[in-house]
Amino acid sequence: MDALECLRTRRSIRQFTQQPVDRQTLEQLVDVARFAPTANNRQPWDFVVVTDRNKLQQLAQAVEWGKHIGQAAACIAVTVQPGTYAREDGANAATYLALAARAMGLGSCWVAGEPSPSSAKVKELLEIPMGVHLTCLLPIGYPAEDPTPDKRPLESVIHWDKY
Repeated sequence: MDALECLRTRRSIRQFTQQPVDRQTLEQLVDVARFAPTANNRQPWDFVVVTDRNKLQQLAQAVEWGKHIGQAAACIAVTVQPGTYAREDGANAATYLALAARAMGLGSCWVAGEPSPSSAKVKELLEIPMGVHLTCLLPIGYPAEDPTPDKRPLESVIHWDKY
């Protein structure tokens, strides 16, 4: 799949097959994410890869809008050390993860990190140190759905030289 096709067809996947995702594939996803743009090359991120079925169920129960985590093969928590532009860097890394997943035939869906009401419980479950920011959770697995949401037409979002 070429890059533009990957960008145009990435969707939020909330239904997964039961097919496992091997450790090497998960490592490849994180390896790609570490190449995301980062302010001043700070690279403030760390990634917690969860594959334990019990812990996936606990995460699913802890979050309000991420019950699908429980049926995913894995979930990757994107975290960042505090600092200037760290949250933006974390968002970049999460986007790279989601796009890499799509390119590899996997699905993902951004589940809110901080400041969501469930972030304290998630951080406790994953033993994320105090002061480290939880950017998001990304459940990962083979898609059991192919959503095609409508997107706004180009002419409704593009502005030339002024808003």
